Amino acid sequence: MKRCYAAVMVAAVSLIVLVTGTPAVVGQDITDIAELIEDPAAYAGSIIIVEGELVGDYGFRRTGFMWTQLNQDSYAASPIAAGGLLSGSNRGIGIRMESELAEGLGEPGGYRHRGPIVRVTGIWKYHDPERQGESYLDVLGLVPVEGDLPLSDRISWVAVAIGVVLLLGAGGLTVVYRRARDEV
Repeated sequence: MKRCYAAVMVAAVSLIVLVTGTPAVVGQDITDIAELIEDPAAYAGSIIIVEGELVGDYGFRRTGFMWTQLNQDSYAASPIAAGGLLSGSNRGIGIRMESELAEGLGEPGGYRHRGPIVRVTGIWKYHDPERQGESYLDVLGLVPVEGDLPLSDRISWVAVAIGVVLLLGAGGLTVVYRRARDEV
C-alpha cells in the first residue's frame, strides 16, 4: 500500500512540476550517482530518481525533515561483512526528506548492518543558496526496495589456523632462545 501511495505521489508531483514548467524532469530512469557526482551542475534543479542504501545516521530535525546519506555502490548488494569483495569507494549523496517518509525503514547501514535499499525521487539541489551552498537531493517520494539486513563477520578458519601456527612457533622459539641463553 505504501509503495502504491508513494508512486502516486511521485507521479502527481511530477505532473504538477511539468505543468508549471519547473523544475525539469530528467527522465524515469534511475540516475547513476557516479554520473551525478561527476557532473552535478548538469542535474541542477532537475527531478531525478536514484536507488541505493541508506547509510550512516538518520538526522531528524525540529523542522520535520530528516537528513541522511544514500549510497549507490557494490557494497549494498554485496557487503564485505557478508563475504563481498573490496570493489572501489563508497559513492553517495546527501538526501533530505520529510520525517514521515522514514517511518518503518529500519536501521541505516554501517559496518555490521546493511541499511534499507530505497528508490527516491527528488529535486537535485546543486549549491543550494538556502542551505549555504550544500548539494543534496530534496526527496519528493520514497519507495522501499529491500529492508535493512543485520550482518555478522564470518570466521576465517585459515586465518585462525595460521594464527595458531604462529603462536606455537613463537612459543617454540622462546623456549629454544631461553635454553641457548642458559647454556652460555
